[in-house]
Amino acid sequence: MSPQLPDVQATEPEVAVGLSQVGVTGVEKLVKVAREDERPIALMADFEVYVDLPKGRKGIDMSRNMEVIDETLQDAVSEPVYRVEEMCGEAAERLLEKHDYTTTATVEMEAELIIQDETPASGMPTQGSVDILAAATAVEGEPTREEIGARVVGMTVCPCSQQMMGQRAREKLQELGVGEREVREFLSDVPQAGHSQRGHATLTIETAGDPDVDLMDIVSVARDSMSARIYNLAKRPDEDSMTYAAHANAKFVEDCVRSMARDVVSEFDHLDDDAIVKMKQSNDESIHQHNAHAERIAEFATLREEVNGDA
Repeated sequence: MSPQLPDVQATEPEVAVGLSQVGVTGVEKLVKVAREDERPIALMADFEVYVDLPKGRKGIDMSRNMEVIDETLQDAVSEPVYRVEEMCGEAAERLLEKHDYTTTATVEMEAELIIQDETPASGMPTQGSVDILAAATAVEGEPTREEIGARVVGMTVCPCSQQMMGQRAREKLQELGVGEREVREFLSDVPQAGHSQRGHATLTIETAGDPDVDLMDIVSVARDSMSARIYNLAKRPDEDSMTYAAHANAKFVEDCVRSMARDVVSEFDHLDDDAIVKMKQSNDESIHQHNAHAERIAEFATLREEVNGDA
C-alpha cells in the first residue's frame, strides 16, 4: 500500500489573508460550436479558470480546475453546444461543486473566429477575424451570470483634424473665386482629409439566465460603431468606398462608444434591466505616439434611459 500523501493545500497559510481569485491561465482547448443545419465551428480557445480562496487555506486543488475544464469540453464534444458562454457557466458551476471551500468560481474564454465577409464595392468574397470573449461567474446561492461578446477591428477618422482641413479647403476655394453656395456643396459632397487610425471595439453583454443574445449581432454592432468597417481583401473600388465612408462618418473615440450604446439599446431591447453592458474603444493613433481610449460599463436599464433621453 502506497503511503498517503499530505494535503499541503489544506493547511493554514503563514499569512491568513483570503484571495479573491486563484486558478490557472493559458489553458488551450479545442471547442466545437454546433449550428443549425450547418457544419460546426471549431475554435482553438484559451481558458482562464479561477475560484476564491478562504484565509484559512494555503492553496486550491489546482488539478481539479483542469479536470473540470476537460470534463466540460468532453461533454461539448459529445452533445451540441450552441452558446460558448453557457459552456463557461456549466464549468463555473462544476468548479463550485468540486471545491467545497469556495463561494465563487469564474471561467473566461477567448478564441479567434473566422467570419465570411463581402467587400463593400466589388462584392468580392473574403474572410475576416474577430475575437470571441465569453465568461461566466457562479456564486453560491445565486444564479450563474454569463457573458458573451467580441473584440473587432475597424477604422476611425478624427473630426477635429478633418474640420481644420475643411477650413483650409474653404479658404483656397474662396481664393479661386468659387461662390459660397458651391463651396458648401463641395464640402458637403467631398469629405475632407482627417488623420485616420485603426480602431479596436469591444462589446460584451452579461446576464443571468438565457438572454437570447446572438454573437453575430454583437459583432455587427461593434463593427458599425466606428467610422467604417475594414476588410482583408480590397480592390481599388473597395478602398475608395472604405475611405469615403470613414471620412463621411468621422468619429472621436468617445463617439464610437456612444454609437455602440445607442445600437445596443436598439438591437437588444429584450434584455433584462440588470444586464451588464461593457463597451470599450481603443484607437491606434496615427499622428501621435499615444493611443486613445474610452469605455462605459452600465446596467441596461441605465443605458436605455440615457440613450432615450430619460435620465
